[in-house]
Amino acid sequence: MPAIVEITEELIRSYINRAVGDVFKTMLGREPSAVRHGSSPNDPALPTIEAHRPQVVGTVGFVGEINGLIYLHLDLAFARICTCHMLGMTDAELDEAGDDVINDAIGELTNMTVGIFKNGLCDVGLPCKLTIPSIVRGSNFVIEPISAATRHIYYFQCENHRVVADILMQRDE
Repeated sequence: MPAIVEITEELIRSYINRAVGDVFKTMLGREPSAVRHGSSPNDPALPTIEAHRPQVVGTVGFVGEINGLIYLHLDLAFARICTCHMLGMTDAELDEAGDDVINDAIGELTNMTVGIFKNGLCDVGLPCKLTIPSIVRGSNFVIEPISAATRHIYYFQCENHRVVADILMQRDE
């Protein structure tokens, strides 16, 4: 029996703030602060981070009574810092190991973040399961939602780096 729960912007903001905060504090020893949030359904060109800078974007989906994707945007410099901290590596060791190690670390960071977010949805009666993580790398690109999806973008500051959580959701009717 489907749940009758209104998914408000406040609920989404609360869940993503908790998820990003918990994961970054636990895994990275850093406490990000929410600097501003945005919520604009179907806006295809909301800015995430500086487009000209190389980015590593982790994405994990959730499917069930509510479906969605969460993209976690980090600039490459911060993705490297996160990877080194998570794996106890130096910059030189990371250079030797290559991009796959960064991809794996940011994929896992995203997976944990989306897992906490998803657990909040399950707690209010919207059971769903996670998809496998994937990574997008590059610069000068945008994520564009389909017209049926609702988009919410949240910005965090973590030391001198911006982290962006870009959430696309669609209720299973």
